[in-house]
Amino acid sequence: MSVRLAHRSGRIVLTALAAVSLSVAATACSSGAAEKGSGKQSTSTGSKAGVGTKAEAGIDSKSGTSAIGAGTAKKERVGQSCGTNDLDFTVGVESQAGGYYLLTAKAKPGITCYLEGKTADVAFGSSPDSHAGPAEQAVSDTVKLSGATKAYAGVNPKSGGGNGGVEFGQIIVSVGDTGIDPVSLKLPDTAVVDRPEATNWHADPADAVPFS
Repeated sequence: MSVRLAHRSGRIVLTALAAVSLSVAATACSSGAAEKGSGKQSTSTGSKAGVGTKAEAGIDSKSGTSAIGAGTAKKERVGQSCGTNDLDFTVGVESQAGGYYLLTAKAKPGITCYLEGKTADVAFGSSPDSHAGPAEQAVSDTVKLSGATKAYAGVNPKSGGGNGGVEFGQIIVSVGDTGIDPVSLKLPDTAVVDRPEATNWHADPADAVPFS
């Protein structure tokens, strides 16, 4: 009788141990699945909080380049300003308005530049008194010089009254930065200079008359 009870007690213990093992295994599997799911969620969240998608980062999915700063590359370039060395100059005499010198500027072959419609930078000598002042108050339109297009400026060598003045046989012209690479042009006649004035550069020679 005692042997049977012993065997029976042993079977009960084994059965209980098996049940406990199965419960532990089920709990471990459930925990692993939860951790695995939690890892995926964490990875997804990390991607979104970090770099994000290509669209969010401003990257073109086809080219792989960033869209940031793309507008700068598309910005139109502004044409270069004319410098003295970009132009050829000539000077002539006009009788209108008591007589004045008409300067003509033309771009050299292969050059396209923009000449600002401001007072022509001219002088008859090195003395400050020989430098032309403005004959106009406002700035004129910028002139685009290329090919046969020309710009004009009128110079009145003697805007002051009286018989005084200094004689010069040349006129000095520069464009852009004042005094950079000036060009000296021989005048058609001798100029008596006293308080000289110059107009702005214009596209039309009719606008370049230095009325006193």
